[in-house]
Amino acid sequence: MRLQRQFETQIITIDPTSTLGHGGEARVYAVPQDESLVAKVYHKPTEAHADKLLTMLANPPDNPAGSKDHISIAWPVDVLRTVDSKKQVVGFLMTRVKEMHSLLDFYNPKTRRQKCPFFDYLYLHRTARNLAAAFGALHARGYCIGDVNESNILVSNTALITLVDTDSFQVRNERSGKIYRCGVGKPEFTPPELQGLSFAQLDRKPEHDLFGLAVLLFQLLMEGTHPFAGIYQGGGEPPPYEARIAAGHFIYSRRRVPYLPTPIAPKFEMLHPTLQQLFVRCFEDGHKNPHMRPNAQTWQSAISEAEQDLIACSTNHHHRYGKHLSACPWCERTIKLGGRDPFPSVQAVKQGKHLQPLKKPKRYIPQTVKPALAYYSHSPNKLVPIAAMGQLHRTTTRRKYKHASIYGLVGAGAVGMLGVTLLIKDFKLSTKISNVLFSGDDRVLVSDRAVDLNKDSSNYYYQGKIYSKYGDYEGAIENFNQALNINPNDAQAYIGRGNALYENAQHSGNPDNEYKIALKDFDRALRLKPDEAEAYISRGIVRYNMAEYSKNASSDYKAAIDDFNQAILRNPNSAKAYVKRGIVYHKQAQQRGDFGFGYQEALKDFNQALKINPQEAEAYVERGNILYELAKLTGQQDKKYWEAMADIQTAAKIFLERKDMEQYQQALDNLGNICVAVETNCHSLIKNSADKPPKLDTPPRSPNKS
Repeated sequence: MRLQRQFETQIITIDPTSTLGHGGEARVYAVPQDESLVAKVYHKPTEAHADKLLTMLANPPDNPAGSKDHISIAWPVDVLRTVDSKKQVVGFLMTRVKEMHSLLDFYNPKTRRQKCPFFDYLYLHRTARNLAAAFGALHARGYCIGDVNESNILVSNTALITLVDTDSFQVRNERSGKIYRCGVGKPEFTPPELQGLSFAQLDRKPEHDLFGLAVLLFQLLMEGTHPFAGIYQGGGEPPPYEARIAAGHFIYSRRRVPYLPTPIAPKFEMLHPTLQQLFVRCFEDGHKNPHMRPNAQTWQSAISEAEQDLIACSTNHHHRYGKHLSACPWCERTIKLGGRDPFPSVQAVKQGKHLQPLKKPKRYIPQTVKPALAYYSHSPNKLVPIAAMGQLHRTTTRRKYKHASIYGLVGAGAVGMLGVTLLIKDFKLSTKISNVLFSGDDRVLVSDRAVDLNKDSSNYYYQGKIYSKYGDYEGAIENFNQALNINPNDAQAYIGRGNALYENAQHSGNPDNEYKIALKDFDRALRLKPDEAEAYISRGIVRYNMAEYSKNASSDYKAAIDDFNQAILRNPNSAKAYVKRGIVYHKQAQQRGDFGFGYQEALKDFNQALKINPQEAEAYVERGNILYELAKLTGQQDKKYWEAMADIQTAAKIFLERKDMEQYQQALDNLGNICVAVETNCHSLIKNSADKPPKLDTPPRSPNKS
C-alpha cells in the first residue's frame, strides 16, 4: 500500500501484514521508513474524516509533559493521501507509543503486581496528576474527549501517560463552527445528564469529560473501585451502573443511598481530605449542577497536595499513605486480603511471594511499636516492654491514647532517635525532624508538569518546595535557581521562587524591592503559561502587600483585584482566589470608610470560597473579622457577634486538625477579643436579642507542648 504524506510529500509504503492493531473503523500499521511513527488507515475514509484531521492538525494541544521525549497526547502529525489523482485523505500518522500498558493494568491490584510490582501509591498519584494535566491541555484548546474510558489511556513504568485514539475526540472547527462529534461512550464513565441519550446527536462539553476523569482518578487511587460500585440494599436485582449514576448514588455520598461500600474496597477516608471533598463535589454536588465538577487544574492542585503529604511505612518502604492517617492502611489491607500485598516489598518480589497469598497471615502490628520490639528481641533492656505496653493501651481502647503516648515515648528512649521519631509520628506529634527524615524518598514525582521520574530538575524543584515548607526561603530560592538552570521554561519553578522571594521579603529590611523581584518571576511564569491561575494568585498577593509601601495604594489594590479576577476566570473553583480578593475588598472598604458595598463584596467572596471548600479556614477567619467589625458599627450587634464567634471557632478547629498551632493560637486570640466585646455588651445583647444565639462548642484546648 503506497500513500503520500501531505506536508512532507514523502511516499511511504505500508506492508499490509505489519498490522499493529485494528478496530471497527480503522487499522494501525507500522511505518518502515520511520519507526517512531505509526499509520492509521480508515476502512471507509470520508470527507468528514479529512476535514476533522486537518482541523486537528491546525490546532494541536500543548504537550503537558513539556518534553519531546514523551508525548502525553498521541495527536496526528500528518495526513495520508492516496497517490492517484484523487489525492483522497485515507488516514494519518501519529507518534508510536512504546513500552506502555493500559491504565487498567495499574489500578487493578492483581495485574499491577504481575506487570509492575514496584508501582506504588506515590506513582498512582502521579499517574492521576498526569492524566488530569492531559485533560486540561485538551480542554484549553476547545476539545472534548467524549468517550472517556480506561482503554484509551496508556501508562509507562514511570507514571507518564499517553492518550490514544485521539481522532475519536469531539473536534470543533473554530472558523466554520462545525462540530465533529464523538458518537460513542461507555456508561460507567458517562455523566448522569447524558445517560440514555444518543451520543451521535450530542455536543459534548468539558464538564461531561470531567465526570469521566473523576471516575478514572477514583479508580486509580482506590484500587480499581468504581465510585458507584457497592452492595445494593434495596429489593430486586441491583441496578446497572448507568442507573446508579443517573440517580446520583455515589457510594460515599453525604446523603443516604441504597448501597454499602464493598468489603474489598479501601476506606474512603484513606484518601487525602482535599481529594475526598472534590470527589463528593463532583459526584454529589455535580449531579444536579455539572458546573460544580472540579476542573482538571483543580484536580492537579489537589493531587499535588496529596502527593506531598504521602509518607513511607517503616515496615514496607513501598507502602505510601497520607500523613493524616494514624497507621499504614496497606499493612492492614494486606492482612485483610489474606497476604496479598497491594504494594509488595523488594524482598517479597525477589522471592516471588507477591503473587501468592501467605499460608499463615501474621497479625498486623502498627508501625509505632515495631522499632521497640525489634530492639527488645536483641536486648534485655527493661524499658522496651514499656513501649509495647503503650501499644497495648493504644490497641485496647481509644480512651487510653494519652497513656499509650506516655509509655511509648518512655520505651522509645531505649531504641534511639529512630524509635522516638516513629513513635512521635504515629501519635500525631510529628516534628520538623521526623518529617524531613521520612521525606527523603518523596523527591520523585513532584513537579506540576508530567515529567520522567529521574529528571534532576524535578528533584531541585521538590527540594525547593521542602525548604519553603519549613521556612528556609533562602535554601528554597537556591534550589529553584538550580531547577531553572536545568529547565529555563519551568513555569512552576518561577512560581515557587517568586513565592519564596515574597516570604523572604516579610523578614527583610527592604521588602518593597524584594516584592518587585518576586513580581518578575510571576510575570515570567505567566508568559510561559498564560492560563496559570496560581501565578495570578501569587502576583495578586504580592501586589496587595506592596500597597503598604506604595504612594498609590489604590492602584496596587486595583492591580491585585485584577489578578484575582484573572485567576477566578481561569479557575472558578479556586477558593484561595476568592479569599484573597475578599481580603483586598475588605482593606479597600476600611480605607474608604465604606462599610456597605465594600464589606458586602468581601463577604460574598468569603461565602463563595466556603461554598467551594468548606475547610478554607482563612475564609472563616476573614468573614468572622468582618462580622465582628460590623457588629461594632451597626445596630445588629446581637446576631453578628455570635456569627463572628462561630466563624472564628470553626477556623480554630480546622487549624488544630491541621496542627497549624501558630494560626490556631491567633484564632483563639481573635475569639478572645470577640468574647470580651460580647461580655462588655452582654446586657444590651440579651435585652435587644429577639432570637436565641446559636449554640457554640467549647473552644478546643491547645495541646500540651511538653
